[in-house]
Amino acid sequence: MYAELKRALNDIAAENSLLESEVNITAKILTPEEAIGKTERRDFPLLQGRESLIQADFKGALGQAFTDTPKTFRGRLKEILKLRLTDNGKRALFVATLNALLRYKCIINDTVHCKDNGPELCAGEMAGAIIEKYGPDINIGIVGFQPAIIDNFSKRLSAENMKVTDFDKDNINRIKYGVPVWDGRKMTEELIKTCDVILATGSTIVNDSLSQLISLSGKYQKPLYLYGTTIAGASKLLNLKRLCFQSS
Repeated sequence: MYAELKRALNDIAAENSLLESEVNITAKILTPEEAIGKTERRDFPLLQGRESLIQADFKGALGQAFTDTPKTFRGRLKEILKLRLTDNGKRALFVATLNALLRYKCIINDTVHCKDNGPELCAGEMAGAIIEKYGPDINIGIVGFQPAIIDNFSKRLSAENMKVTDFDKDNINRIKYGVPVWDGRKMTEELIKTCDVILATGSTIVNDSLSQLISLSGKYQKPLYLYGTTIAGASKLLNLKRLCFQSS
């Protein structure tokens, strides 16, 4: 998957004579307020210090990526393509840059995270859209702890119709908004096997778990939706379903 994305990025850059040009790409670690503004809900992983949002600036076009291993970078596009994508920090740099370049070329938009009340509005729209499409008795599997999304689904569905996984040990085996949080390293297949629809954070492209999700959703014939700005470019290039209602 990463090789395919690298080829796509290289081809777009080469076709537009951007590989050798003197272009600076700056990955900036955003503060929580810069990333999502002021929000009443305080249990977003970003606000708890468990994740960071980095931002790549490519000729004024912005691309973002969530990561638990933030790094900064300044250099040429061809240097990003030389990165060995062996850890979350390097993958985040690559993904943010991919998003920025595709935004610059007008291939995608909506690459900047929503702020203030945006996450709450987006979560409500997301829950409403999926329940309208699949019905009020849907069993939804949510990959990744995103409090606004879980809360909005829990107001529309019973706890028995929801399953959640996460990698954060502080969330695993806890009850969040009435729903138990499973260990994503052990229970992902069980979640996909037993749910009707899967909704996953786009940061799975950074933590290297997206390939497994795609494979398992195919194995069990379950629709997979990804959300957020991190997955903006990859969802376009890999033809994946993406939900992101309030980003810009």
